Amino acid sequence: MKIAVPKEIKNHEYRVALTPTGARELVGRGHAVTVQAGAGEGAGFADAAYEAAGARLEADVATVWNDAELILKVKEPQPEEVARLTQGQTLFTYLHLAAEEALTRGLMGSGATCIAYETVTDRQGGLPLLAPMSTVAGRMAIQAGAHGLEKAQGGSGVLLPGVPGVAPARVAVIGGGVVGENAARMALGLGAEVTVLDKSIPRLEALDDRYQGHMKTVFSTADAIDEAVRECDLIIGAVLIPGAAAPKLITRAMLAEMKPGSVLVDVAIDQGGCFETSRPTTHADPTYIVDGVVHYCVANMPGAVARTSTQALTNATLPFVTALADKGWQQALAEDPHFAAGLNVHDGRVTYRAVAEAFGLEWAEPQALLG
Repeated sequence: MKIAVPKEIKNHEYRVALTPTGARELVGRGHAVTVQAGAGEGAGFADAAYEAAGARLEADVATVWNDAELILKVKEPQPEEVARLTQGQTLFTYLHLAAEEALTRGLMGSGATCIAYETVTDRQGGLPLLAPMSTVAGRMAIQAGAHGLEKAQGGSGVLLPGVPGVAPARVAVIGGGVVGENAARMALGLGAEVTVLDKSIPRLEALDDRYQGHMKTVFSTADAIDEAVRECDLIIGAVLIPGAAAPKLITRAMLAEMKPGSVLVDVAIDQGGCFETSRPTTHADPTYIVDGVVHYCVANMPGAVARTSTQALTNATLPFVTALADKGWQQALAEDPHFAAGLNVHDGRVTYRAVAEAFGLEWAEPQALLG
């Protein structure tokens, strides 16, 4: 199969969809891998490393896209990339369509088959291709929040761990999944006072057992969130409804109850954000202030640590990429219902129910397309 790896063009996105090691694996299976020149430089992978792995380098972006049967990316295609997609091509990347109607309609118009990393499932009900970037984003959220608390950034001037004789910062993490646990783990390691809110009692029990009570676990209710808003210095939004828009858990009115200089970090911004006042930001301009509260809403947080993120992403995606390349999308998805859950758009139709419902579009049953 002809596989293309274009260079990411989203603002400050340094990741690349495939490492040279991954390219070598695919070439060794008889596939043709074309990498856009310079695609891996931001993650520390030189063009020469891809050539040594057997990939072909191509400087012309149009040629990279036009010659491909399978296109591997990291972030959702930007408008100029959507325009390059054609019927018969397969796109495999993060899409997060439930918050992007224009992108959804653009992909429908392309006629391409679009498979989303973030909705592929596993036998345990997890999201194996979202997990590595969720781990990175969760850990980075605390770094970002700690920086946001600095006075020069508009924050309250509170140090997360405090110092002897001065209490540590209070951190609330809304959502106890992969993002939430990693954020809580980092905050706990830095010495902050940490509370995790979640609606799953089994998940809260698991966290309580794993961390031996060192972090507080609270069943998530409106009252519990109200209390966190009033008392905490830093709140991490880590909620996830797979493939669907995130619920708005903190409203504009609630900001008035927060301490001046408090920080909100919205890791759910890819799915529309879980704070009413959230809007996507970039690494070039990551924060803004609303009613005295600092907001950090970067939509591609792991892009800032591109080498680690690229290696973790390829480790997770390579078995699925190999299946697509070896078997074609239809057979690969037909043989694995968990992989089939990743199909979001095909031949002008939305095949992921939550995306169709978000925009009032007709939903096409994916299994009917797989034979």
